[in-house]
Amino acid sequence: MTKDGVDVAIEAVGIPQTFDLCQSVVRPGGHIANAGVHGVSVDLQLQTLWIQNITLTTGLVNTNTTPMLMKTVEAAKVQPANLITHHVDYDQFIKAYDVFADAARIRAASFSVWRRGSVQSCLRPVG
Repeated sequence: MTKDGVDVAIEAVGIPQTFDLCQSVVRPGGHIANAGVHGVSVDLQLQTLWIQNITLTTGLVNTNTTPMLMKTVEAAKVQPANLITHHVDYDQFIKAYDVFADAARIRAASFSVWRRGSVQSCLRPVG
């Protein structure tokens, strides 16, 4: 983060409030990455952002980098536990859809889903 805001603001929840937050914290020349799946329209504050020369990208997460990401997590080079708000076992995967249908009220931001023998020990918070 700089005195002017963040270099990259990632919207991954898919609600207007988090999209608005990203617009308010991105620095001039910064980037808003929108990966959240939106069910309702959001306001793009173009009258404010145009002079800031920001970049806005949208779309789903590209999975071609997943193997590299998993190796990074397994090597403990990143600690994703602080970013994960909910955990489900693979056999309860459908529960994730139910929670995200009410994400704003439940305050769900991200999930880890695992099955036995996976990297669950890297993802589960200690304690």
